[in-house]
Amino acid sequence: MNLFLDCEFNGFGGELISMALVDEEGHYFYEVLDCPQPVAWVAENVIPILAQASISYTEFQNRLSLFLNEYDEIHVIADWVDDLSLFTHSLVLGAGRAMRIPPLTLELWTGNTQFIPEIPHNSLSDAGALADSYMLQ
Repeated sequence: MNLFLDCEFNGFGGELISMALVDEEGHYFYEVLDCPQPVAWVAENVIPILAQASISYTEFQNRLSLFLNEYDEIHVIADWVDDLSLFTHSLVLGAGRAMRIPPLTLELWTGNTQFIPEIPHNSLSDAGALADSYMLQ
């Protein structure tokens, strides 16, 4: 199953704030993590539109695992390399331990975006726009 990924993070190279994965049928995963010291741009443009309360990183990983394990195979598509990095990092549970998930492939898609998200800088809206754009190709 194709899953379209978008993440928001605290400035260039910063920690994960939110992650969204949207499948081809519109089912989605969207979770928010606490960002106690957002950079100014993030405080102004991302934090106000998260649209739900934050959860702990452990709970985030538990919910992500449940979502991913609904599929037989996963092909994650993102349009920015840091999104893929944050996604794969979230699969790490500890030293030498990773989340058990179905077979996984990753794609960095560099096609033209045909859709502008309804709510820019909201990972759920951005992932949905990516899905729409990708499926039109």
